[in-house]
Amino acid sequence: MTALSIQGAALRSGLTEPTLRYYEEVGLIGPIARDPTSGHRRYCDQDIDTLQVLACLRAMGVGIEDMRTYQANRALGHTRSGDQRDLLLRHGERIETEIETLQVHLDYLRAKAALWDARDRQDKQAESEANEQVRAIIPRLQEVVWR
Repeated sequence: MTALSIQGAALRSGLTEPTLRYYEEVGLIGPIARDPTSGHRRYCDQDIDTLQVLACLRAMGVGIEDMRTYQANRALGHTRSGDQRDLLLRHGERIETEIETLQVHLDYLRAKAALWDARDRQDKQAESEANEQVRAIIPRLQEVVWR
């Protein structure tokens, strides 16, 4: 069984030490065991597993309340499988929308870069084609901005 310090737990989970303290404070993890002599936190393997799950959820943009729900459902096991699925799929749909938005922004940036490249090379034909690409992307850009 591993007994990591807060520094070690931060390194293993990818979360910062203040985040680990905050997650314990708000009840997402813990309570974390303390070294009886120093009072310092000691994270066991199960704590690290939980922190890695939370780090993943955080990286996906899942908020504290949904993390709480996820953790509560996780503790209940199979009886809340459907709720876990729904929570994760809801965030999956949000991420898909973000990816679509980013793809349109990327297409726009590349088209504008091609336009400026053509201008830099003084290639009128390429500039005209790049202008057409930019014009074709603008409706998609407006659509994702106004969602």
